[in-house]
Amino acid sequence: MTTSKTPFNRLLIVSYRLPFTIHQTPEGLTLKQNAGGLVSAVLSMAERLGQPGAPVASKIHWVGHADPALQSVDPAVFENETFVAHPVFLDEAVNKGFYEGFSNDLLWPLFHYFPSYASFRESDFTCYQQANARFLDEVLALIEPGDLVWIHDFQLMLLPNLVREARPDTHIGYFFHIPFPNYEIVKLLPRAWRQQLIQGVLGADVLGFHTPDYVQHFLQSVSEVLALPIIGNRVVFPDRSAVVRDFPISVDFAKFNNSGQEDAVVAMRHGYLSLLRHPKLIFSVDRLDYTKGITSRLQGFERFLHQHPEWRDTVTFVMTVVPSRDNIPQYQEIKREIEETVGRINGLFGSIGWRPVVYLYSSLTFTELLALYTACDVALITPLRDGMNLVCKEFVASREDGRGVLILSELAGAAQELPDALIINPTDTQEVADAIHKALVMTPREQEGRMRKMRDRVQNYSVFRWSHDFLKAFDEMMNNPVELETDLSVPSFVAAFADASRRLMLVDFDGTLAPLVNNPADARPSDALKGVLHGLAEQSDMVVISGRNRVFLEKTFAGIPVYLVAEHGAFLKKPDSPWERLDLSTDDWQETVREQMQAYVDQFPGSFVEEKETAIAWHYRMAEAEDVEAQAVELAASLRETNALVPLAVIQGSKVVEVKPAHHSKGTVALAIAEQKPYDFIVSIGDDTTDEDMFRQLPNWAYTLKVGSGASNARYRLARQRDVEALLTQMNEAIAPVTG
Repeated sequence: MTTSKTPFNRLLIVSYRLPFTIHQTPEGLTLKQNAGGLVSAVLSMAERLGQPGAPVASKIHWVGHADPALQSVDPAVFENETFVAHPVFLDEAVNKGFYEGFSNDLLWPLFHYFPSYASFRESDFTCYQQANARFLDEVLALIEPGDLVWIHDFQLMLLPNLVREARPDTHIGYFFHIPFPNYEIVKLLPRAWRQQLIQGVLGADVLGFHTPDYVQHFLQSVSEVLALPIIGNRVVFPDRSAVVRDFPISVDFAKFNNSGQEDAVVAMRHGYLSLLRHPKLIFSVDRLDYTKGITSRLQGFERFLHQHPEWRDTVTFVMTVVPSRDNIPQYQEIKREIEETVGRINGLFGSIGWRPVVYLYSSLTFTELLALYTACDVALITPLRDGMNLVCKEFVASREDGRGVLILSELAGAAQELPDALIINPTDTQEVADAIHKALVMTPREQEGRMRKMRDRVQNYSVFRWSHDFLKAFDEMMNNPVELETDLSVPSFVAAFADASRRLMLVDFDGTLAPLVNNPADARPSDALKGVLHGLAEQSDMVVISGRNRVFLEKTFAGIPVYLVAEHGAFLKKPDSPWERLDLSTDDWQETVREQMQAYVDQFPGSFVEEKETAIAWHYRMAEAEDVEAQAVELAASLRETNALVPLAVIQGSKVVEVKPAHHSKGTVALAIAEQKPYDFIVSIGDDTTDEDMFRQLPNWAYTLKVGSGASNARYRLARQRDVEALLTQMNEAIAPVTG
């Protein structure tokens, strides 16, 4: 891991919580800095900030929520030797709806796959918007050129885009600390909410999630909710890209590894083992929460004792539950279930000298935690859903002796990194019971082999590597800007094009050679692109294949020696030749279709009907009604039931519904042209549903490129229309005659 400087001057952290707690003492208010992983990671990041040779900003600025009672406190109180805190004070009612309501009563259960626990209250979403706006005010007051703003977690999903809109040139990072669920869960959110949340986090330049699964879930939601192009791990906007990657958060390995043998930890460990007086110890620690699967874990242990009576009076399960939100009825019920289950197990199996379950409802000091990590034979970590779960990594890092067995839920993000644990399904109590037995009888040699691999992973990918990799992603993005957003290997593609002796290019017009515009009559390729097309057409067979009428195409491409295909294959014009009509069907169907479309024109101001020689289209790009897309689907369905003497094709394109005879399509014409000569290079580029016919019917060795978002039969993708021009320019340069 390198320690090279980054191009950023200062690091601004934004999260709901500040990096320290504030305590009232007889001498006044004092700060106690948190020792968590995020704080440690941020401190390590600060060491890399600043240009080479430039002074590094001495303190980190951290924006977070604070108790409104502290509003009158001297701002100097919020500063220590490491951090300058910038408190965000929220109205009590706003904070309740934002934090307790939308964040903890909706996003937390929903994103952990507990939709039945989720509360959908419009007032809470309003508070969530207001709170994110308040955080924005504090961030905008701080931002200076060259800063990196790193926003954290699900409480602030709207903030990245709010910052982007206010300060477009700001470098913004975002990390999501909980699971990101699949789209079927996200779809439970009201449409406007999910659009704002997904758009909100995409304001960042780099978005981080714990696992590759979460990344894929997020990208699926981007595709479904916002229909943005996705190229590899980048979400593409007209003017920028957002990188989406997995950065699995970890722990300070050295801290846990070294602390396990400190005198205080050793003394406490010996004290625990002497007090319990049983040869085998199982340990777990969790915050009180329904996602942790504590009751299911106890039931698995109970099943183990039923099935393996030989282990009774021999193994003790020390289970610590850290208090959390226990003033909420739902959490009170969880606590009651845990206590009842513990009581039942101890009543069934316990004896005067043995309690099967030692249950602690309290927080642990660091020394107590290390003593139990290093004393136990088995760590039983079985959440029903967890974004990562650092407890299992802390346990592994603390085991310098190489002993101990980790039983880990497959539903924790960490399971993907630690396959040498005993991976179980936490809801399967038989699997839990079997894993406990396997762990207790595992040989020291097998324990050491498994533990060595897990320790190597945690040591090599510590919390400092996590923060380093996040900064590195920014470095790579800034030092290697992507000029052409595509998943195509451009150099090899251009080389193959240049080496070919017979080239065929089949290119759509709207959205491909020209940007989509509100009024189709205004669409034009740029003058620069016209020059590129002329150069390509002189040394290749180039076909512009479009739904436009032949008058428009002939006027637009006058003087360029290209083939023109009009109205989706109804007409063909070869260079220096007259038009050929390929579609010979009758037009008796047009009046019926025209009448149906006119009814929608009357309903949606701004929409209009375009009548071509062999087709009729309803354009609604300029219609502003919210339900126009749904109505377009309804119109298309109705048109498909039209009775006509010839088969009709109803095409739903980009803001257009078009009806034409089904005998000819872009695909049939493209294939007919491709079969006329022994071409050794074929490329087809298009952005619309009508272009899918081309992609399907061309030989499978042809290069087919989809422009923009959406599912496609094309082999490759170009993110934006301007990327088409960039690619065609490179192709033209590769075959341009050498002059001079």
